[in-house]
Amino acid sequence: MSTPTPTAAPAGSRIGLVANGASDSPTDRLRALGLELPSLADNPYYLHHRSVDSSIYISGQLPYKDGELLGTGILGHDVELETAQELARHAVLNALAAAVQALGDLDRVRIVQMLVFVASTPDFGLQSQVANAASDLLIGVLGENGRHARTAIGVAGLPRNSPVEIQMVCTEA
Repeated sequence: MSTPTPTAAPAGSRIGLVANGASDSPTDRLRALGLELPSLADNPYYLHHRSVDSSIYISGQLPYKDGELLGTGILGHDVELETAQELARHAVLNALAAAVQALGDLDRVRIVQMLVFVASTPDFGLQSQVANAASDLLIGVLGENGRHARTAIGVAGLPRNSPVEIQMVCTEA
């Protein structure tokens, strides 16, 4: 069994095909996937990011698109794995947008750690597969700068009944 090179996105994924192809920059790879980073509205209660020394802490991001939460519910009860994976991709795009707010350019972002919170039943057990969708996108867009330490956690509930929330720590590449 061969091990992928450190800069390769997971084999067989649509995102991996783009990342391992001819696209040079993270911005080019994001566009090649037909994705764009959203604008994040200011919130009076928290910041989307806070820099401390060389680390940038990204607040937990829900799967919003154009101001609308894309899904609600609990995995293992009323949300399917594939739906949660798509929601995780949207949440990580929002987290990347916060990182770009902090650093000014997607090409400067290096992910250090990602925490993926999954609202799920106690017996669900596939939180890591939800997180894989977000990791796949990060690695596909950022290459080696998207590889990260990660924790996937099952929780009883999340804000606004979202199935997924993603928090990250990043630095400048």
